[in-house]
Amino acid sequence: MTYSVAVSGASGYAGGEILRLLAGHPDIEIRTVTAHSNAGQPLIQHQPHLRSLAHLTLQDTTPEILAGHDIVFLALPHGQSGQYTDALGEVPLVIDAGADHRLTSRESWDAFYGGDFHEPWAYGVPELPVDDGKQREVLRRATRIAAPGCNASTVSLSLAPGVAAGVIDPSDIVAVLAVGPSGAGKSLKTNLLASEILGSANPYAVGGTHRHIPEIRQALLAAGADDVRISFTPVLVPMARGILATSTAPIVDGVTDAEIRAAWENAYGDETFVQLLPEGQFPRTADVIGANTALIGLAIDRAAGRVTVVTAVDNLVKGTAGAAIQSMNLALGLPEDRALSLNGVAP
Repeated sequence: MTYSVAVSGASGYAGGEILRLLAGHPDIEIRTVTAHSNAGQPLIQHQPHLRSLAHLTLQDTTPEILAGHDIVFLALPHGQSGQYTDALGEVPLVIDAGADHRLTSRESWDAFYGGDFHEPWAYGVPELPVDDGKQREVLRRATRIAAPGCNASTVSLSLAPGVAAGVIDPSDIVAVLAVGPSGAGKSLKTNLLASEILGSANPYAVGGTHRHIPEIRQALLAAGADDVRISFTPVLVPMARGILATSTAPIVDGVTDAEIRAAWENAYGDETFVQLLPEGQFPRTADVIGANTALIGLAIDRAAGRVTVVTAVDNLVKGTAGAAIQSMNLALGLPEDRALSLNGVAP
């Protein structure tokens, strides 16, 4: 069976990455691409790397244009997806790459986003440990999926195995992330200009203000935490793509080094796209560019009494579009890895 797809926000980074991956999917036909201010223009004018989709023209983003497809991807800024989702009730599968359907807590939404609160959907990180197994079991029967925030899923994947196994204390997490500017989208902003970021590293959303914090708390609570407190500091660095997240948490008293490493080995030993590196090895963002892969390095710092987890992802693939398509495959009953690459691009 071939599924018809519409992608909104197709002129942006997330929408473009969804299209790039879908273009190689044998079960998908991309019929419609939409954008607001760029409607009426050729897609290839805004995504010149998508040569196989040169025949497509951007249409206006309206419920009428998006309806009538088997699958709709919404790659819109937060606060914009929710206005369409009620009108797409007849679409069999809708996947939101924005934030509108990620959070289960209205209080957290009001504190970090504001505006209308929308129904939470199945969270699109299949490998994430939850109380009764893995998140993929929820996704297998989903018709509405919220793709993750890139920083949030990276930190959650880093620490959830230790939380689920009871070997780390999630009430004292510290996470510092090196992040590429494509995670902020394609809109022109002074702080994202090359002249501002080249040769510099710039912290942002410091002091507990980043919008992905409640998403991390939500994921770790679902993994079995009683309480989650996190100091989260992202740092903008001059690389177009990528996240390198260094997350630490205290070791629970009496836990052995073998038990700590076993928590991550047991969680991800059978996973294709989330891989624990051999002891003493740590990932680089260069190793995951273009791939739907999260690479994890684990260190046990007995002097500090903490576990350190270093995780690298491509924020536009495993952090966004790849996670969305992996979740789509599960929802449709297709092989989970279809159209997704395990291999990065080098150099």
